[in-house]
Amino acid sequence: MTTRSPNPGGGRPVFDAHLHIIDPRFPLIENNGYLPPAFTVEDYRRRTSALGVTGGAVVSGSFQGFDQDYLVEALRRLGEGFVGVTQLPVSVTDEEIARLNAEGVRAVRFNVRRGGSETLDHLETLARRVNEVAGWHTELYIDARDLPDLTPVLRTLPAVSVDHLGLTEDGLPHLLSLVDGGARVKATGFGRVDLEVTKAVQAVVAANPRSLMFGTDLPSTRARRPFHEDDVRLLTDAVGPEHAQAVLHDNAAAFYRV
Repeated sequence: MTTRSPNPGGGRPVFDAHLHIIDPRFPLIENNGYLPPAFTVEDYRRRTSALGVTGGAVVSGSFQGFDQDYLVEALRRLGEGFVGVTQLPVSVTDEEIARLNAEGVRAVRFNVRRGGSETLDHLETLARRVNEVAGWHTELYIDARDLPDLTPVLRTLPAVSVDHLGLTEDGLPHLLSLVDGGARVKATGFGRVDLEVTKAVQAVVAANPRSLMFGTDLPSTRARRPFHEDDVRLLTDAVGPEHAQAVLHDNAAAFYRV
């Protein structure tokens, strides 16, 4: 009889490539009538205690706008192994980018789906500048059906990732085209996507085994179903033991330079 590991990743270390910290001590911006409940560093640690998390990426949400104070505080409290993904206006100074880099921020996010970030009109300008100043990459929360209009620009950028498997089945071919060009994809938000997760993650790994990166998406704000530990088992079963370590940890740790 096989004993099932209490760690859903089979005892492998996990780099959580997509998590949110919501600290009510810092400003929150109502987004389409929505304000999220608190999800503190302590809440995150409790929620992931069985996952074997060794680090992760704290991602700014639409409801946090351009606030950096919450993110810096979260990174300081989470400690070694955790980095930040922030939202910045195109007017940000090089000095501010350098300061945030020193605090552990490693990427800029464009929230096309929900707003709260800089607009796509400034995508190329801002993406290139944060890379030149601090070596950051660019992340997109976007329905992959909208990628064709952006693909010519995205293919020229130094490094790009797309959240939540690109969200939709119809967008998967466009996402895979971007993966062929070197883009990364987050295997996150299984309870918010409109696609067959197993099919999508297998297609991404087949296109580029270094592309796929697991994340919890905790606390899963506005998702139809929040993250569950069984999502990790679904993912590792889908990619197989030969890719599980890379998808759960190694790909994201390398991408975020941890």
